[in-house]
Amino acid sequence: MKKEVISSNKAPQAIGTYSQAVKVGDTVYLSGQIPLVPGMMELEKGDVRAQVARVFENLQAVANAAGGDLSNVVKLNVFLTDLGNFPVVNEVMAKYFREPYPARAAVGVAALPRGAQVEMDAIMVLGAK
Repeated sequence: MKKEVISSNKAPQAIGTYSQAVKVGDTVYLSGQIPLVPGMMELEKGDVRAQVARVFENLQAVANAAGGDLSNVVKLNVFLTDLGNFPVVNEVMAKYFREPYPARAAVGVAALPRGAQVEMDAIMVLGAK
């Protein structure tokens, strides 16, 4: 099956040897997003709530570039430097997702790139709502 690289200038550019997303058939694998502000490539200012919202905005931009949106996400992985912030993730996530919610995992990590407090990646299936 053919792989298609997906990119969006409305999301932070890749800062390593990876693509923002890769599409295979109707499935799109979205790379991890940290709360970098597109164009500036600096962390979102503010608290963890602002960082979580920025990550969802970045994922939304890449999902749009692939021809979908966050309603097409079937699996979401959340990485947090402090699992005590998980209620904030739930609160902010409710502004971006509606039922049926995607399957999800939350993992506590020691550190994330650029000192971010949160990173998320996703799997999206186009046509899945």
